[in-house]
Amino acid sequence: MQISQDSRTYYERMGGEAPLRQLVHRFYHHMNTLQEAGEIRAMHADNLSHAEDKLFMFLSGWMGGPSLYIERFGHPRLRMRHLPFSIDESARDQWMLCMKHALDDVVEDQPLREELLHALYGVADFMRNQ
Repeated sequence: MQISQDSRTYYERMGGEAPLRQLVHRFYHHMNTLQEAGEIRAMHADNLSHAEDKLFMFLSGWMGGPSLYIERFGHPRLRMRHLPFSIDESARDQWMLCMKHALDDVVEDQPLREELLHALYGVADFMRNQ
């Protein structure tokens, strides 16, 4: 994969807060509607708004935008916070499927989509605990 020579952050390249909110919204839409994502959907509360807010805040900082998650909750400690959930390769792949669809829905810039997909795969794979 070729990495862009664009020195702006992912957050800036995406267009900031509004597109990131849309990305997270579409991610949870896909999690809620794709039959193939049933395993990870079952790990979440019936109402996804709290998860949506937290993912938005985390991705904002992770993508180089405002560190909203850290300001509100402290260090993300992603792996520790996900330990109560059984996350195997299947769960990782379901999460990535939802994110791929969301990226396809929201990010028009193909190289940026591919970079984000690759980078987010690393995060999702790190969450595996099974």
